[in-house]
Amino acid sequence: MVKPSKQGSTVGLTVVKRPEEFDPAVALALRYDDEVMIEAFVPGRELTVGILDGRALAVGEIIPRHEIFDYECKYTPGMSEEIFPAPLPPATAEECARLGGAAHRALKLGGYSRVDFRLTPDGELVCLEVNTLPGMTSTSLLPQSAAAAGIPFPELCERICLASRQV
Repeated sequence: MVKPSKQGSTVGLTVVKRPEEFDPAVALALRYDDEVMIEAFVPGRELTVGILDGRALAVGEIIPRHEIFDYECKYTPGMSEEIFPAPLPPATAEECARLGGAAHRALKLGGYSRVDFRLTPDGELVCLEVNTLPGMTSTSLLPQSAAAAGIPFPELCERICLASRQV
């Protein structure tokens, strides 16, 4: 995986599969940032969990139409399926929620975040990233996680605003 270090929404990201793809991938990433991040590709199911007021919300699964949940899959209707709560064994969902909360606390984040994972074919949860400013449309992942936990969108927005006053 080659991607701009500070760019979001998978803009400028490339999954490099052959050595000759590496230099063009770095060049693409450099178009969006002066720092490039290179990391191992982690195969598996894409999971996400919202964190609100220090507590994990519902764990969701993202099933993109492409190999990864790229820009097109994120912002084009019908290019991904987002399932909240994720169809997981309870122990896996609980561990994902626990690890999401631990990542949020380790980074000393405030009122909310969203933590993304891959569940490998061997059943290992690998944290991909922590979104400190996740999307906030009514169809974004954090609001879907909250809705599945019984928190409607207006209440989610109010709780985020109230939490920001406490910082």
